[in-house]
Amino acid sequence: MRVAIIGQQDFGKATMEAFLNRGDEVAAVFCAPEKGRPDPLRLAAQERGLTVHQFAKLTDLAALDAMRQANVQVGVMAFVTQFVPQSLCEIPRLGTIQFHPSLLPLHRGASSMSWSIILGRKETGFSIFRPTDGLDEGPVILTKSVPIEDNDTLGTLYFNKMFPAGVAGLLEAADQVVAGTAKAHEQDETHAGYEGIIRDAESHINWASHVDFTYNLIRGCNPAPGAWTTLDGKKLFLFECTKRIARTFSEVKGKKIGQIVARDGSNVVIHGQGGFIEVQRVRWDGGKKVTAAEAELQVGAILGG
Repeated sequence: MRVAIIGQQDFGKATMEAFLNRGDEVAAVFCAPEKGRPDPLRLAAQERGLTVHQFAKLTDLAALDAMRQANVQVGVMAFVTQFVPQSLCEIPRLGTIQFHPSLLPLHRGASSMSWSIILGRKETGFSIFRPTDGLDEGPVILTKSVPIEDNDTLGTLYFNKMFPAGVAGLLEAADQVVAGTAKAHEQDETHAGYEGIIRDAESHINWASHVDFTYNLIRGCNPAPGAWTTLDGKKLFLFECTKRIARTFSEVKGKKIGQIVARDGSNVVIHGQGGFIEVQRVRWDGGKKVTAAEAELQVGAILGG
């Protein structure tokens, strides 16, 4: 088939390569202008001699013209942060499909995987759908479930599970579209949910929250943006951790919420509501990830004060 890839970063690159490696033709690649490090999708596409477009806005007439000139059967959206108008999505002869890392209509929005973990779900997945001008609101062609293990982080959920399954799902959905067998089902709005992007306010640890929630928050923000607390007025980001539920009053007697109550090797143990969080790796604001011991966290210190 002849496709256009709309996306960026490693997921966009892997999707493009998956189509090329099985003999499909990628007639054009649309990726966002870079603000920092080079985009892996853009680099890989140029290395293969493909036509690459980087429009500041995909609503520009020039972007629409570029898609028309590509003359593709299917547009494939793989990790897209730009707004893609319906006018562009409708240009490919058989329309456009988009990947979203949740079981739509649950967890619409850019931080869907993080919220799935933070809310303690045991399962999530991905959806391939027909994009509309509404955010993640179009008819769904394909869904696949993915388990969330108790020790999964945002990083393991994405890179180990969602990423490879999502690339395969885009291939499968594109095949259905070209074969004329794709069945798009409208999303059930009575079960829909939208959450915003995880930023400072959402990733701030409240040690008075139950350790179940604190543990999920740390996992859902690992590796980015990182769940954070404070010590002596400085931000401290927490990453790899485990939790332990307190079973008796004697376990928490005399301990304060947010207090570092013990050191276990290079880890520190923090008292939270209902139990303890044992943290292995941390990062001071502006610094690098280190073990909790290397961060010189002292027993008795109270976080979040």
